[in-house]
Amino acid sequence: MSKLARLAAVLAAIALPVAAHASLPVGATAPGIVAKGAKGGKDIDFDLRSALRRGPVVLYFYPKAFTQGCTLEAHAFAEATDEFARYGATVVGLSADDLPTLRKFSTEECRDKFAVAVASPATIKAYDVALERKGVPAGMTDRTSYVIAPDGKIAFVHSELDYRDHVKLTLEAVKKLAAK
Repeated sequence: MSKLARLAAVLAAIALPVAAHASLPVGATAPGIVAKGAKGGKDIDFDLRSALRRGPVVLYFYPKAFTQGCTLEAHAFAEATDEFARYGATVVGLSADDLPTLRKFSTEECRDKFAVAVASPATIKAYDVALERKGVPAGMTDRTSYVIAPDGKIAFVHSELDYRDHVKLTLEAVKKLAAK
């Protein structure tokens, strides 16, 4: 199968509606993540435990950088970054994309506002976000957003390939955490 045919199959599979993914439940302890990533085109080391010391963390897994839904979702998170920050939250996007792709995505689509990091196979498994659909290459992530409270517990989960509600719902969850 040619690269173009493979990409077309991935885009078609991502565009189809799908039932909610299993994901980790609210109240579970979030698995630790240490990953290479990028913010504003610069390499970063992301450590979930360190980030939680500053406040809640929004981890959003997305299937593939520079695809339509992932690009629109990144734009929406970028536009809301300041509001997340007002409530002490850090936003981090994760995908199985390689670091050079994430460097470019962090600047062009995340608009230098938040970090994106490499979701390793172990991270994808730990967070139960493997995108398993016919025609989709192994290793891609489902579109799942987690809000993790500073105590390391999962406070909110939204798993849906349609990107449109991820920002709104995670921001509402962050606001609820701040109100406690």
